Amino acid sequence: MKFNSASLFAGFPLRAILLFAVAFKSFAAASAQSVAPRPCDLFASATPCVAAFSTTRALYRAYSGSLYQVTRQSDKAYTDIGLLRDGYANAAEQDAFCSHTSCIITKLYDQSSNHNDLTPAPPGGAAHGPGPGGYDIPAPASALAATIGGHKVYGVDISPGMGYRNDSSNQTAIDGQPEGVYMVTSALNLNEKCCFDFGNAEANNLDNKAGHMDAINIMCHGNPCSPDAGLDMEDGIYGHLKVPADTAFVTDMGASDGQHTYVIYEGNAQSGTLTTTGTIPLPNGYQPMRQEGAIILGIGGDNSNWAKGCFFEGVMTRGMPDAQAMEAVQSNIVAAGYAGQLKP
Repeated sequence: MKFNSASLFAGFPLRAILLFAVAFKSFAAASAQSVAPRPCDLFASATPCVAAFSTTRALYRAYSGSLYQVTRQSDKAYTDIGLLRDGYANAAEQDAFCSHTSCIITKLYDQSSNHNDLTPAPPGGAAHGPGPGGYDIPAPASALAATIGGHKVYGVDISPGMGYRNDSSNQTAIDGQPEGVYMVTSALNLNEKCCFDFGNAEANNLDNKAGHMDAINIMCHGNPCSPDAGLDMEDGIYGHLKVPADTAFVTDMGASDGQHTYVIYEGNAQSGTLTTTGTIPLPNGYQPMRQEGAIILGIGGDNSNWAKGCFFEGVMTRGMPDAQAMEAVQSNIVAAGYAGQLKP
């Protein structure tokens, strides 16, 4: 049976036909976006994502769950913020829920199957937070507006005393296993304090000495700020790959085989490819690594919570991704279309 488009629309007014065409085009574009690979689809099967967080978009092509949870200050009610059909955050849900009051981000949902969700960090050996019981406080939900794929979204705006953690994570690297980590962050909202980290840390919130962490870091050095990217391996941040100070959206990446070598990558999350340190030896005292597998965001392994920084998305892998995989993820980040005037 042959399909005849002319007969299908016979008798319909021209305006209805045009409206249908526009709607179909929009649906097709959304569907194309939703089936496009995302970062966790691009990492090889040998280096799967074991934790994936974002307040801006799905990091798996097939992910359809919630991205994060916001809680209203007025009545302590909370709601989960989900996705639009094209896989970007539904910020309108947050705006409606938080209308006429303020909200905080009380949970970041892990998009992997490991359910390694992040919640405000408990007190640690270096610092207690200003929250009840010495916990760190959550980030404000509306402080870091941006756009991605043309959609309004919100990032996580970390200030001193804020941070997130999961000390009982699943499938993250431990005891010298290889791993990778990346985050989309910014060079515009940093200080020189420890530690704006995302990645692997101690499970007891203490400084357990060299090699017990493996978290990507960005921070300022000097005045004016000269930021760089490195791996916080505990009792030392290594790599120090320079980041242009005016970069609004930064791709910050690291990987290690856990035994002998590591590598740092850095790029503009809006354009271009990555720069890298190349593969270099782990420092003395860090061969092998001794990771404990907890996950941190915005703090150090012992809850050093004095840093400032921005977070939009981030992933941890089990296994050490190669340069080709990292470049593929960078291309995906650039194609996602981060934009906006972030405040330095």
